[in-house]
Amino acid sequence: MLQLCKVTDGLLISNARSACSDDLIQKEAVTLCINVSKQQPFPATRVGTFRVPVYDDPHEDLYKYFDRCADAIHSEAGRGGRTVVYCKNGRSRSATVCVAYLMKHQSLSLTDAFEVVRSARSVVEPNPGFWSQLERYEQELKTRRSAGSGSNLSPT
Repeated sequence: MLQLCKVTDGLLISNARSACSDDLIQKEAVTLCINVSKQQPFPATRVGTFRVPVYDDPHEDLYKYFDRCADAIHSEAGRGGRTVVYCKNGRSRSATVCVAYLMKHQSLSLTDAFEVVRSARSVVEPNPGFWSQLERYEQELKTRRSAGSGSNLSPT
């Protein structure tokens, strides 16, 4: 079954087949597609697109994209848009990016952010390498917040 799973009002997660369904993209009023893969296509519908070129491999550096993706989702939502984040199966890479967004812009802990994403899409399961990158990101966000440089980190 094709579906885009709602994480927040402005954030959806899915697999590539669902995210490339022009009908679903239009029905869900998606304005930005973040494709967390090297080879999956984008939908034909005219929407904003952003590719994060990583494989679902624990050794891939997804961490370096966390801020950019989280900020893109946040600013899209701020304009009233909706973002779908997807990878091939909608399990590991896309889930990792969604969790990073919730940690940064909704000030959730890693555990709470993961639960929010998993309640939206039950199959999510970041690979061990991505999970440890999320743990590192959680520490990084705590450091930024305590340093007071986090004026852009207020919850949405």
